[in-house]
Amino acid sequence: MSKHLRRELDKVKKKMLSLGALAEERARMAVQAVVSRDVATAQRIIDSDWEIDAAEVEIEEDCLKILALYQPVAVDLRFLIATIKINNDLERIGDESVNIAERLMIMAKRPPMQFVFDYSPMAEKVKIMLKMSLDALVNLDVDLAFKVITMDDGVDAIQTQAYDRIKEAIKEHPDRVGYLINLMLVSRHLERVADHSTNIAEEVVYLIEGEIVRHSKHLE
Repeated sequence: MSKHLRRELDKVKKKMLSLGALAEERARMAVQAVVSRDVATAQRIIDSDWEIDAAEVEIEEDCLKILALYQPVAVDLRFLIATIKINNDLERIGDESVNIAERLMIMAKRPPMQFVFDYSPMAEKVKIMLKMSLDALVNLDVDLAFKVITMDDGVDAIQTQAYDRIKEAIKEHPDRVGYLINLMLVSRHLERVADHSTNIAEEVVYLIEGEIVRHSKHLE
């Protein structure tokens, strides 16, 4: 490998890790805002979304330039393919954080309801999955990546519980349908952050082992 190619790959990796840290921060802020009904934090997430969008475009352009100029093969090609996919997932995590913030902004304009569903356990699992997936990427830790993949079902189960509880609440409080639907959408957006974290973990497995594990029903 030429030293020029190595230098360009290192630059891309640093940019992607910076984007990962930014996406993780936005997701953490969104979770915190939901739990504490912090409108100011929600607004900051919405206003700063452009930062993640700009970084995602820059990384993709860098990857395409490297592919065109150096025509890498083997592990370097896998790295670029995985980077393009992870880059997209990180941008989508930023979007889901904005979606959560927007739901909160709408809910905050209406009177709060007594306990409907506690999002704290779900939010904590989602934060852990995202952190673990990024740690797996940084450390090229395939075992950690597989742990993230196996955690996704747990978040899906909590989302189902949220849907069931909120549907019951809609029957009990038909006058608060708008508020409750936004509350339901929060669970959907949190679940999507978990999905994107799982996607990142799957790409880490591909990067390290060259194995595509998406849609696999039996993971060892």
